[in-house]
Amino acid sequence: MQTLNADINKLYGGSVRVRVGGVCVEQDRILLVNHALYGPEGTFWSPPGGGVRFGESAEMALVREFKEETGLDVEVGELLFVHEHIAAPLHAVELFFRIKSFIGNAEAGADPELSADSQIIREVRFLDWEQIQRYHPGQRHRILNMAASIEGIFELNKYISGS
Repeated sequence: MQTLNADINKLYGGSVRVRVGGVCVEQDRILLVNHALYGPEGTFWSPPGGGVRFGESAEMALVREFKEETGLDVEVGELLFVHEHIAAPLHAVELFFRIKSFIGNAEAGADPELSADSQIIREVRFLDWEQIQRYHPGQRHRILNMAASIEGIFELNKYISGS
């Protein structure tokens, strides 16, 4: 079993976190962020997103998170599904939205919660389904393992249990 990044464990371990994620597709490719969640060489591809702050709507949080992680300005579409992630020490309830449109060029951003020498965002890019499948299931967000294609992400159950 891989060891979780110590900074992520300290910030988010042992509590329930509400997160947002955006499914942004262009030309049959989905925008994903490569996080070093399991040490400096760890790979974990997931749609851009992050935590909702107190007093912030889910849509506002997603616009902010996209800007922080990818540099893109986005227009948030409809809620697609809810995914619950439970894998101690992390527990997150994730609200995934369709991204209707974006402006800018995708590039690796930063997590303001982490110090400059503890950043975990390694890469941001659009991947097609074949490229995604080259990664081990443990290197991909669970929703990428549950769908049979990029289009299949839009057809996932409205609630995906964490167990």
